[in-house]
Amino acid sequence: MALSLARLALGQVSPNPAVGAVIVRGNKVVGQGYTQPPGLAHAEVAALQETGERAKGAVMYVTLEPCCHYGRTPPCTQAIIAAGIKEVHVAMIDPNPLVNGKGVKELEQRGVKVSLGEREDDAREINGAYIKFITTGKPFVIAKFAMSLDGKIATRNGDSKWISSEDSRRYVHHLRYTTDAVMVGVNTVLTDDPRLTARCSFRDGIAKKQPLRVIVDAVGRTPITARIFNEPGKVLLAVGDKVLKSQQAVYTGVNTEVSGFPVKRGLIALEDLLWALGQKQITSVLVEGGATLLGSFFDRKLVDKVIVFIAPIIVGGEKARTAVGGKGVDKVVDSLKLERIKIERFGNDTMITGYIGDK
Repeated sequence: MALSLARLALGQVSPNPAVGAVIVRGNKVVGQGYTQPPGLAHAEVAALQETGERAKGAVMYVTLEPCCHYGRTPPCTQAIIAAGIKEVHVAMIDPNPLVNGKGVKELEQRGVKVSLGEREDDAREINGAYIKFITTGKPFVIAKFAMSLDGKIATRNGDSKWISSEDSRRYVHHLRYTTDAVMVGVNTVLTDDPRLTARCSFRDGIAKKQPLRVIVDAVGRTPITARIFNEPGKVLLAVGDKVLKSQQAVYTGVNTEVSGFPVKRGLIALEDLLWALGQKQITSVLVEGGATLLGSFFDRKLVDKVIVFIAPIIVGGEKARTAVGGKGVDKVVDSLKLERIKIERFGNDTMITGYIGDK
């Protein structure tokens, strides 16, 4: 139950981790909560607020080690101790150097029994982005694409609507909703004119919180008439550092931040871009294409997770577009390997997800 609650916070609480907490007394759930947006209650405090006086002598289950330092809110350890919780089951240690075992130690020193490591793998998967961000300062990178059985993302004429099923496309909106930023290359903007918003079945179809939309455009070719500039949320246009200031100024009229980055062999230095996003406390990035941008990410070994939708269709054509461009590898043995693979169905499509192994 705590893990399910934690998933409700994904994409909504960055740069904080997504945490769920459940309080049990006499084999009955008496309180539950999950992380609220920064500055509001953490999962443990939200659960304690619901529990009230019934917390004394109760047991808490929490997906991440309770914090023990003052940030935007007071330490959760102190709230747990003050409420009289007698036992805490912690799925995983918080890798944040400010915590990293100190929360468990404080609880134990104050007489609270702590059990550590239950469902740790599930907890680590939920907070994969937080773990990478808090330990490296860089966001977690997810490469997402949809392709036919023969590996095509569009016909030779560029038509791609729709390779994937409606069910798959609906799930992509969920991915955007749970991610801090969505990234595409300028060719995708020119070809598809995407909105890149997280849409849902309520609030007129537009989620209240939108991911940052990032366009990678080395020479500044993105037209200001693109639909991406007319949607709720913020846009970051990453251009080459040689793009003239006067050219960049054009985008101020469409409420867009323009940042310059070094260009190597005609491509934006993605490492620098990821560092810049980390400085903005972006913990996760969903890279949606196209082939040139995805190829650059894979060539530079910057991808952490892959999500691929495979449609049961054959497109064919030597000149039809493939999902991943770039240089690639010379030998199959050097291919990037996926680990912790999962396979799911969305309509007639098959979704394969996996994590990149040693990079």
